Amino acid sequence: MKKLKRIRKSKPSPLTSDKTNKEVQAALTENIDVLKELFKDCSDIVFRPFIAKRVKACLIFVDGFIDTKSIELHGLRQLIEEIDSERITADTLKERVISISSVSETTKLDEVVSNVLKANTVLLVDGVDKALIFDAKGGQRRAVAEPQTESTIRGPREGFTEIIRVNTALIRHKIRSNRLKILSKDVGEETQTGIAILYVEGLAAPELVKEVMSRLERVKIDGILESGYIEEFIEDSPWSMFPQIQNTERPDTVAANLLEGRVAIVVDGTPFALIMPATFWQFFQASEDYYGRYHIYIFLRLLRILFVFIALTLPGIYVAVTTFHQEMIPTTLLLTIAASREAIPFPMFVETMIMELSFEALREAGVRLPQVVGQAVGILGALVIGQAAVDAGIVSAPTVIIVSITGIASFTIPRFNMSISIRMLRFPLMILGAMFGLFGVIVGTLVILTHLCKLRSYGIPYFWPLAPLSFKSLKDVIIRVPWWAMNRRPDRLVKEDKARQADHLMPSPPKVGEEGGST
Repeated sequence: MKKLKRIRKSKPSPLTSDKTNKEVQAALTENIDVLKELFKDCSDIVFRPFIAKRVKACLIFVDGFIDTKSIELHGLRQLIEEIDSERITADTLKERVISISSVSETTKLDEVVSNVLKANTVLLVDGVDKALIFDAKGGQRRAVAEPQTESTIRGPREGFTEIIRVNTALIRHKIRSNRLKILSKDVGEETQTGIAILYVEGLAAPELVKEVMSRLERVKIDGILESGYIEEFIEDSPWSMFPQIQNTERPDTVAANLLEGRVAIVVDGTPFALIMPATFWQFFQASEDYYGRYHIYIFLRLLRILFVFIALTLPGIYVAVTTFHQEMIPTTLLLTIAASREAIPFPMFVETMIMELSFEALREAGVRLPQVVGQAVGILGALVIGQAAVDAGIVSAPTVIIVSITGIASFTIPRFNMSISIRMLRFPLMILGAMFGLFGVIVGTLVILTHLCKLRSYGIPYFWPLAPLSFKSLKDVIIRVPWWAMNRRPDRLVKEDKARQADHLMPSPPKVGEEGGST
């Protein structure tokens, strides 16, 4: 960071140079000369000069960011037909010439440069000492599609894109209330990346919104290319392996969390939004949990919690028991394990570590390769290589089964950032199990639980509402009660408007003799 500050002092950004501190001049040629010097060697910056009824004008925009048909229809044609050299003013241009809805004006050349780089179009007219800025964004953009990392069987199929205003519009489509506030800010000295801070007024605590804004103000960096940059700067415990801010591709997930008093951050150029504060239990809840029968998803949530414990501790317990505590294994199973390991040249710990590392390598290869090839690599690794390793006597069949169950267990976690943390922590537990047996696994697990209990996310305990215990907020943690029973918002997040819905909404069967009932 100190090096970055020295660079910034010795080589100031063009946006802060003396040239851009100038005012927009009435002379068009003078403005164009300054801007062409600032955009020197920028072949994608287009200067489109033209003459309309003896009045000189110039459009400035970034090639590829602009809908040229929109400029021609709503800008150039009106300029040529309506412009009047004797009484031309900025107000006249806004009211009579530019028919695009979003039009603003500026007298600063630095704002002209900034808006051009933000994919806006700038109009300069000879004799007018103001620049007009209007939005005519276009070009090739990825359309709204189903999220790639959070697919569901039942639920909305739309996911965020890389365009910030498309993403905020998707959230506005979910929450059609004037209480939904969207604050804009630019981060990054060179990239000038736009971010939007979203919250529902009256639900999000003012001190939470203030804290989020304060942490964003402290972010001083040359560029922001993804929301992960922001996440690392504004989380509470940067040395912790566990995520303290939730990320998602789904507008419905963001909307649901906003309605519970949380704050979201949408970053231009990425389809992943950030949600804070986040608790440990959020990372085991899928958006689909709220769209189906609650009986089913109570079972699935309990299953996820069970398999999280398996993914974290099963390899360590297996190594510890087979190395130090053979008396705990039933005799028949112990004989089977001993027979399968008779020709294995490695100790149990080394054998299990080899298989776990191979499994992680295969999973990483499957992610990085093209989708069709990645699936083939996964099948090849699981079936061919695993069976060949057993037949060759390099690893035993029980170890392959343990590693496979552990891998499947890690796939049940809905959030990748929590899943990768659990996967990484099982290696220290394996080492502790190999060194100290079950005592080492238990101590390691207790250390992890103690760390989790100490974590905070914007002042909210990581294990809340289980620790500290809050009975009122337990309706949507490990289990999910029916919607008609969730009549209050989380009390730790929302201080004022706690009522989510009216009371006594539980459906009741019609009485005998009424319409729809028995006769």
